[in-house]
Amino acid sequence: MGIFLDKASLIALFLETLFYGVFLTLYLLTLLILLKKTGVQRILLIPVATLLLCTTTAHLIVDFVRALEAFVFKTDSIDANAYYSNFSSPLELAKIAIYVTQTTLADGLIVWRCYMIHDKSPLVAFPGCIVLLTNGAIGYYIVWSLSMTTAVSTTSDKCITTFITLTMVIGVTCTTLIAWRIYRTRRFMPGGLGVFLPVLIVIVESGALYATSALAFLLAFLLGSNGQYTILDVIPPIVGIAFCLIVLQTHFHVGGKPPIEQPSEGPDILIGLF
Repeated sequence: MGIFLDKASLIALFLETLFYGVFLTLYLLTLLILLKKTGVQRILLIPVATLLLCTTTAHLIVDFVRALEAFVFKTDSIDANAYYSNFSSPLELAKIAIYVTQTTLADGLIVWRCYMIHDKSPLVAFPGCIVLLTNGAIGYYIVWSLSMTTAVSTTSDKCITTFITLTMVIGVTCTTLIAWRIYRTRRFMPGGLGVFLPVLIVIVESGALYATSALAFLLAFLLGSNGQYTILDVIPPIVGIAFCLIVLQTHFHVGGKPPIEQPSEGPDILIGLF
């Protein structure tokens, strides 16, 4: 027997709050580290991390407000399950729009990392940007489509499947290209992969974490399980966690070594990761 939508939403709120706490802790630690940095690591990474935190916080606040309306403020006028089934409500649309925005931002960051680490190759930039912009347009079209009806239509169904699939394609492809670039450029150099192995591992692990959560949502969606809404609400903090893990792993296993121990190619590789 499938889980009811109201119960799935409550479980989602609990898990989202739990993962948000993890993300907030990692963000504060990341911020303390980045404030001591200079150059691109500070100028770029602090705004990106802060923007991810803001979108994740907004998503959590919307979920809390919806829970209060469903179980406290509107219990006399509408059942909680019926409340959550209305996909055209302003708060639901706002939540989906926030999710699309954060996903597009995260995918854009992955594409940019891949572009930088491949020496700003147009062969990476053009396909990546085309897929990214297409996916962003599909995501916002989903929001518009849901605003026209109280339920998920056939068109929205196909667009949601396409959106999640393209997100997975971007994440897996770029993560693979980044990992391959690090491996290819470091395997025969002094120090070999030993210096960058921790970073390489966390890149793969973070990419796998993001891709797995997207895959879990896609499978639940295709199966028509209400568990999809639980997974969907957990993805925003997971995106932030994955980002912070890369920054922290880079700092503690590479950036933390004395400059004399750093390979000459180290800074370029590290900049490329972000």
